[in-house]
Amino acid sequence: MSTAVAASVEPSALPLARQSVYLPFRFGYRTLAEPVRTMQVLQLPFTRIRVEHAEQILAAAPEEDCLIRSMPVEAPLPRISRFRGRLRFVPRQYQRHFIDLTTGWEAYQARFSSKSRSSMRRKVRKLADASGGAVDWRQYDTPEGIQKFHQLAREVSSRTYQERLLDAGLPGSEGFIEQMLERACEGRVRGYLLFLHGQPIAYLYCPIDDGILRYAFLGYLQEHADLSPGTVLQWLVLEALFREGRFALFDFSPGEGAHKSLFGKDARFCADVYLLRPSWRNRALAYSHLAVTDISLLVSFVMNRLRLKGWAKRKAKRASRV
Repeated sequence: MSTAVAASVEPSALPLARQSVYLPFRFGYRTLAEPVRTMQVLQLPFTRIRVEHAEQILAAAPEEDCLIRSMPVEAPLPRISRFRGRLRFVPRQYQRHFIDLTTGWEAYQARFSSKSRSSMRRKVRKLADASGGAVDWRQYDTPEGIQKFHQLAREVSSRTYQERLLDAGLPGSEGFIEQMLERACEGRVRGYLLFLHGQPIAYLYCPIDDGILRYAFLGYLQEHADLSPGTVLQWLVLEALFREGRFALFDFSPGEGAHKSLFGKDARFCADVYLLRPSWRNRALAYSHLAVTDISLLVSFVMNRLRLKGWAKRKAKRASRV
């Protein structure tokens, strides 16, 4: 797939939006604080962002703090540095995984090893056998359908440890529901559910922009983990999207993980780049965030060395079932 970026544009023509941006302070799985700043945010998909946009956004918003999410970079950036008189703060850098949906289903499958393909087929068959002969999964994309999806997906999400302990489930707020319905009216959203004996056990929620489906929320019931419901649902959804031939890209969103690296066979190294005015308030924000992150990583490293991290995660999952 070509990931060529847009040509240079005049600063005044940059697609910017003034937004409230939250910068969570996380210690392990816990959010300690979530300060908010209002800043100009570049509104481009990561496949169209390039390094030159950093200078252009400053020219377009010389008196405001700015943010470029998922800016592709050739190498890791310093987490705090100076850039054109600004404080350049880079709290996250990661591989952003994606799938080129224009290559064809057979070509995509060929990128998996024969062992992985065989394992995927076994997982699908196992779930089909448990379901009485066929996997029951459904797509939702109309306003009425997406409301039904949200209702059922929330039933699953509310029982996952991701939501109960990490606050990372499918949102249930009025604002999210309104946004979801607006997208459904415009044909810019897909919801998917996997059922077992008529009951939902896994969900996948994907907003759509510029022909790109974005992996936003995936969840499944832990008591059915032996059936690999999240993996099976993802595989079946991808097969359907390739067959449909309507979209260009499936974007696994910022961040890394085993699920994303398994399915997202292409990746770009990206960074969230904050270009902040060098005020004492912004300096305090950047350096304190850096300190909390480093301490959290140190604790995680020590727990891994002592082989306590897996125990803590298993305990958290057991607690979520109570």
